[in-house]
Amino acid sequence: MAPREPAPGRAPAGEPGGTPVSGGSLRLRGRRGLFRASTRVTNTALLVVLLAAYASGTVSELTGAAGGWAVAAVHGVLGVLTVLLLPWKRRVVRAGLRRRRASRWLALVMAALALATIAVGVASSTGLVTSLAGQHVLWVHIALAVLLAPMVVWHAVARGTRPRRPGGARTPGRGHLLSRRALLRAGTLGALAVAGYAAVEVAVDVVGLPGRRRRFTGSHEVGSLRPAAMPSTIWLDDRTPDVATADWRVTVTGGGELTVGQLRRHPARTTRRVTLDCTSGWFSTQDWTGVPLSALLTPVAGAGARSVLVRSATGYATASRWTTWTGCCSPPTPGTHRWPPGTARRCAWSRRAGVASGG
Repeated sequence: MAPREPAPGRAPAGEPGGTPVSGGSLRLRGRRGLFRASTRVTNTALLVVLLAAYASGTVSELTGAAGGWAVAAVHGVLGVLTVLLLPWKRRVVRAGLRRRRASRWLALVMAALALATIAVGVASSTGLVTSLAGQHVLWVHIALAVLLAPMVVWHAVARGTRPRRPGGARTPGRGHLLSRRALLRAGTLGALAVAGYAAVEVAVDVVGLPGRRRRFTGSHEVGSLRPAAMPSTIWLDDRTPDVATADWRVTVTGGGELTVGQLRRHPARTTRRVTLDCTSGWFSTQDWTGVPLSALLTPVAGAGARSVLVRSATGYATASRWTTWTGCCSPPTPGTHRWPPGTARRCAWSRRAGVASGG
């Protein structure tokens, strides 16, 4: 049977001006072929990019070394790449809305979440917005991403189709994910994403937006050398602990107990300027005064002591690099940081968020 010819004046399905179909081709303005992607390729590309962005964002929250800037940069590039893919996805969405599926409203919610996540991420990186609804804007970005991730996976699975040649053969063709055209397209979009990210960074610096002063982790400075202005909590539901100074003790097995007053009079007492970088998207530099933990352990080191147990702290590597803090800044910090009255704190120098209340 001869193939059916399209109606006069009407383009074939999948061609510009025609009706998009699942597995058909969607073309952006440009050279024929290079800027053309099937529904399957579009959905799969967005799935990979969004999940990679989620993974890189998670890693950037955990990084604390100077080399971590590369992770934050990759996250930014993936964000730009997501924006570049939106024109293709817009055509897929328009075609899907015509089918009036029951799940189309959930897909629209997912699209709204994706756009909101990107917008809040841009606001955070440029520093144009620092808080939303009383929360750090980075936390809002993270919360939106956490909600979005499972919806993206569901959408990709629900809409997934196998690309086929017009004749039905499952071989690498124009709509195949590993075809030469698809790889060339991916390389072009990747280069554009890198260039776009670099352009945004240059623009932020030239215009003088607050984002130009952010740290390599992406955090913005808050209250440096102004302890009263430094946030006292780092999580969404944190509460500042209320610990009476008179009741607080440092217990060293085999070495007795030390009060806050004894720590403040300790001969090994020292002051260091430390930058605390919080995963909520802020960092602050303060002068902290305290006693190195190694000085407290030295008297019992020869008595068979082999390990150190530190509660409510993260990221430490060796006991000799820890300090049990009894105060922040001079004069002592009032208010929510509890100096005085309050808690002692322990800080790991080389870690991003190494502050925890002790008691």
